[in-house]
Amino acid sequence: YFSLKEESIMSKSVKKLTVAGLLIALGVAASPLYIPIGASKCFPVQHLVNVLAAVLLGPWYGVSMAFVTSLLRVLIGTGSLLAFPGSMCGALLAGLLYKYGGGRISIACVGEVFGTAVIGGMLAYPVALYLLGNADAALFAYVLPFGVSTLGGTIIAVVVLAACKRLGLTEAFRHGGA
Repeated sequence: YFSLKEESIMSKSVKKLTVAGLLIALGVAASPLYIPIGASKCFPVQHLVNVLAAVLLGPWYGVSMAFVTSLLRVLIGTGSLLAFPGSMCGALLAGLLYKYGGGRISIACVGEVFGTAVIGGMLAYPVALYLLGNADAALFAYVLPFGVSTLGGTIIAVVVLAACKRLGLTEAFRHGGA
């Protein structure tokens, strides 16, 4: 038998895992929708779910969700190894900036764009060079393509979160036990 506090914690964890699972499913199901730019597959839906995870779940669930989505996309052939640095850096920075930046969606969006385009784009260089064998890769080669991808997905996330906020869904989710 669980105490009321333990039940509340379990309920909160189950809700967060459920939302993370739904975001992963959305990311994987939409993975055929990408824009090829060079060796990368720009995938705006990943950035949409990263911002949603940052706002609704927090940084650690967000980065875990980005990892699992990237892994599944690579395993089914709709993503490349370049999915890991971009999506995970964007999700982590978006979640951290949202959490410690006063809970502002705009700050989460800045984190997603900077984390994906700049940090993830630069971390994609060693992945391309050593794991994909792309000897022509340059340090900043993925910053622009990742930036295009993340801007598209982040703009969609702003629209979705604005609608959710108007309907009271974001507050209900955060304060209603999740």
